[in-house]
Amino acid sequence: MLDLISALSRKQKSYVFLAIDLTLVPLALLFTLAMQPLPQSALLTLSGLLPVLPYVLTIMALAELRLGLPMVQLNAYERHAVGLTALVALVTAAALALLTQLFGPGLSPGTYVVFATSLLLFMMAIRAVLHQVVLMAYRRASPRCRVLIYGAGTTGTQLAQALKSHDGIDPVAFVDDNSSLQGMTLVGLQVFAPGRIQELVETRQINRVLLAMPSQSQPKQAQVIVRLQRMGLEVQALPSFAQLIGEEALVDKLTLVPPQKFLGRKARDLPLNAASSSYEDRVVLISGAGGSIGSELCHQVLRCRPTRLVLFELNELALYTIHQELESLAREAGVEIVPVLGSVTDNRQMRRVLAAHNVQVVLHAAAYKHVPLVEANPLAGLANNVFGTQNLAQAALQAGVERFILISSDKAVRPTNVMGASKRMAELLLQDMASRSPRTVFTMVRFGNVLGSSGSVVPLFQDQISRGGPVTVTDPRVKRYFMTISEAVQLVLQAGAEAQGGEVFVLDMGEPVSILQMARQVIESAGYSLRDAENPDGEIAIEIIGLRPGEKMEEELTLTNELITTRHPKIFCTRETVLSEIEVATFMRGLRTAVASGDNHAANLVLQRWVEGYGSQDTNRKSS
Repeated sequence: MLDLISALSRKQKSYVFLAIDLTLVPLALLFTLAMQPLPQSALLTLSGLLPVLPYVLTIMALAELRLGLPMVQLNAYERHAVGLTALVALVTAAALALLTQLFGPGLSPGTYVVFATSLLLFMMAIRAVLHQVVLMAYRRASPRCRVLIYGAGTTGTQLAQALKSHDGIDPVAFVDDNSSLQGMTLVGLQVFAPGRIQELVETRQINRVLLAMPSQSQPKQAQVIVRLQRMGLEVQALPSFAQLIGEEALVDKLTLVPPQKFLGRKARDLPLNAASSSYEDRVVLISGAGGSIGSELCHQVLRCRPTRLVLFELNELALYTIHQELESLAREAGVEIVPVLGSVTDNRQMRRVLAAHNVQVVLHAAAYKHVPLVEANPLAGLANNVFGTQNLAQAALQAGVERFILISSDKAVRPTNVMGASKRMAELLLQDMASRSPRTVFTMVRFGNVLGSSGSVVPLFQDQISRGGPVTVTDPRVKRYFMTISEAVQLVLQAGAEAQGGEVFVLDMGEPVSILQMARQVIESAGYSLRDAENPDGEIAIEIIGLRPGEKMEEELTLTNELITTRHPKIFCTRETVLSEIEVATFMRGLRTAVASGDNHAANLVLQRWVEGYGSQDTNRKSS
């Protein structure tokens, strides 16, 4: 049957409806006559009306076609279509009355009224029956999706009414938090408490839950969605009908606030000015070009108009993305962009790339920098951050590169984690190479957390808020130094231009910022209230989860707390102990042996021996 229905065109279906309606006229007339006290039988009376019947059918057909009744689909047959049906029934009854009065046999006025009513009911009934038949055919051909509607308010009931005429969706019941609605039946569906969702899913074969509570705040909706998804349910959220027709703004309440809003100070714009000459008309290679810092380095170096910009990146998608971002800008600036997919741990590739492109400046931003991940994978972090730096630095020395600038971290100062220790070892390695390099200037720039970068706290907090919270903070006493990505990169390029070789540059990060206070600001800036002991009805809670392995309460910028001013007021140098060539060779040999043998303990012993302040996690946490 479904194949037959599907094979008919819309026009052919309208002819079928018209034919059915015309067939109903003699049936409705026979029914009307059977209900009347006539001197002869209903069939004999009907036979007397046969001469005028073709004219009545013709008038009815013209009326239906003129009003477009046969074109109304079964699932769209509602009040307006019923009104058209009533009008057709009245026209047909009027035509019958006129023709029988003119040509006979005449009938009583009440007979025409009963005929019009009967014809209307017959036409409505046949459409209702056909609709159910078609639905049964569709259900047998493709099972319907059984849905539970969460929210029995205006939006939920309107949704249920709309879905009842849908070919593939079957609304089963409502669920609502409002106890006054629970137990009621709305638009034919019973309202249940949320606690019975699991039971409804099992007993009524629910496939999906539709969230119809647009007036609730986004975090509360997110909390409901997470709870339902944990039950293994597919969940979809619905906006209000007022939003759908444009009466209300269809905009998520949560909007991403610029990271610099949480800096605790005004973000600085630090133009390069004369420093740009160190990158102008040069071939610049940026490792880790697709990362947060690397991509900003690419954009700002491009403004200095180098002759060629080599984008070196391990992640294919990240490399593709930054290349797409820069391609048109580079074309306008007359700068050649060269994307290179590879790893800094491949020393042969590094030598080949630097020589092939005659690289003059290297900005080394490639690193594994997420503390918990490196802590869980220490050997991989050490291989990438230490050996990768050594490979690239040695290749730069061999190729006669003018400047090599390492992007370091404040976590390198008395580190309590492997990531920070790996950065400190990279610094020690470069300081040794700087003391023995007659031509290449090796330097490093150390700074703290960058707002808006991959894995930083603000995007993490915003993501947690979008999922309904809670916002997680490791410890209420934790503080961190913060800069914007733009500030950090501008100062890195300034420091790199000033470098003479072997310096550890430290950037002015301002005052450390409380992470707990920042969490409160992010929640409030998103338009939500904080849920705590003072405000138990708030929307987003803050959860204290404890320091993760390798984390400090506060970071430091120098080992000696001695800062030496430079020509730039926001850039300082620091004097710190350096290792001799023999000492560097010793720790590199020990580290390489530990990594090659997969010995985490041996690698940890190397870090404890050569990295100042690095020790067991428990000791460092207590000292923090």
